[in-house]
Amino acid sequence: MIARTRLGPEAQRGEQVDERIQPGSPEELRRFAALQERLPALFRDVLDDPAAPRTVVVVPALSLDPEQLERITGTVHYEERHLSMLLLLRMPATRLVYVTSQPLHEPIVDYYLGMLQGIPPEHARKRLLLMSTFDGTSGSLAAKLLARPRLLARLRKAIGDPAIAHLSVFNSSPLERSLAVALGIPLYACDPDLAALGGKSGARRVFREAGVPHPDGSEGLRDAQDVTDALVALKGRQPGLRTAVVKLDEGFSGEGNAVFSFDGAPAGEAQLRSWVSGRLREGLHYRAPNDEWEHFAAKLGACQGIVEAWIEGEDKRSPSAQYRVSPLGDIECLSTHDQVLGGSSGQVFLGSRFPASRDYAPLIARLGLRVARQLREHGVIGRFAVDFVVARDADGWRAEAIEINLRKGGTTFPFQLLQLLAGGQYDPDEGVYHTRDGRLRSYYATDNLVNEAYRRLTPEDVVDVAIEESLHYDPATERGVAFSLLGCVAEYGKLGITAIDATRAQADSLYRQAVSALDAAAG
Repeated sequence: MIARTRLGPEAQRGEQVDERIQPGSPEELRRFAALQERLPALFRDVLDDPAAPRTVVVVPALSLDPEQLERITGTVHYEERHLSMLLLLRMPATRLVYVTSQPLHEPIVDYYLGMLQGIPPEHARKRLLLMSTFDGTSGSLAAKLLARPRLLARLRKAIGDPAIAHLSVFNSSPLERSLAVALGIPLYACDPDLAALGGKSGARRVFREAGVPHPDGSEGLRDAQDVTDALVALKGRQPGLRTAVVKLDEGFSGEGNAVFSFDGAPAGEAQLRSWVSGRLREGLHYRAPNDEWEHFAAKLGACQGIVEAWIEGEDKRSPSAQYRVSPLGDIECLSTHDQVLGGSSGQVFLGSRFPASRDYAPLIARLGLRVARQLREHGVIGRFAVDFVVARDADGWRAEAIEINLRKGGTTFPFQLLQLLAGGQYDPDEGVYHTRDGRLRSYYATDNLVNEAYRRLTPEDVVDVAIEESLHYDPATERGVAFSLLGCVAEYGKLGITAIDATRAQADSLYRQAVSALDAAAG
């Protein structure tokens, strides 16, 4: 059970920061644990009261596999996805410190502040501090901060009272843990020591513990022999199986997945084993462009992997359910989404529709709740998502869990934007979202709208188009479009968009209108 103690004087003062502490050392782990013990009282006494003074330090670092990040166009601009958190400044006593690799452009900041309701942008601007490392190179923002002690000192000074501050990040790694200790404030995210629960192998173990259906397969695989054994055993259990998937534990957005076809497989275990072993080098279809077995095998040895059956079905979809475990141990089902997947393998995340179809949204919400409870038992806090594959047969929809993402993700930010713009709550039993005014709302969202012609547009142009075409989000009607990744548009022809309307069909239509307007503006 998580302790529910109030903030004591020692915690309120914060512990003296010593920049000589070695990352991952027993002393760092001790100090991190002490910081995290402050979260329950902070959550109850400060975060739950909209009028209470607080400081939110946003460090939107993508501390992920560098090879996978290199494949994402405009990676450094993904730090802008957290800018929806600027809408927290609607709470009049909240301060926000937002750190980025490169300085944010003022028109982009003004765009988000302009969406605030009930608070003049000038008032919010006084409570917003923007800081930058002025380092646009690849690599984690948290690492860039830790390498700049003088900048860290200024950041600590900007935080003010550490007793009412916490650190918000994209994902939690040892780098974010070191940063929390260096700043002397708790990290509102999953403990990095629990990160394996969000890997493919760890997720399968959690699904078993929670009693949640998941694809037949094996986990903890390290080499070609393990993969061969797992594929042979899987085919032996399911003789009619046509396709399997080999996944690296630390794959991201479909990266690290490879599809294996059993077409032409011989009968008999000995013959099958020889056949599978011979096909591993040439028979895997990789999600990552130009990948090959030697590279894939090296990654497998470094981070483990799984083999699982490909779920068949004429009507098959890929929804997800998002949850939050508070520092007090409370679990909330935040949302469900239908993920829009594409790419040659059909496994690349392109966007999402909210909420997921009511045909199966309550089903995945219930199954995901089992997973959330199990993760809570392991000590997980913060936001995370559970991905499913659902397929319809004669008996209706069946769902199998396939992945746990112990971080914020592509579905986090559009939902956060809706919540901060319109208020309200998702009803997991009904599979619908009501705003604070009781209106039903849905959206279509993507952070991967790409058109080479968009490079002719500036962020101001994009916003102007939305306003001129009456597409900009209107708080009176609680419908319209909101943009993200605006810093990407002129450099890469890429941006994000969330189209909010009453129904999924209307949101899809609004999204298409916005794309058409941008296409026309870009010529």
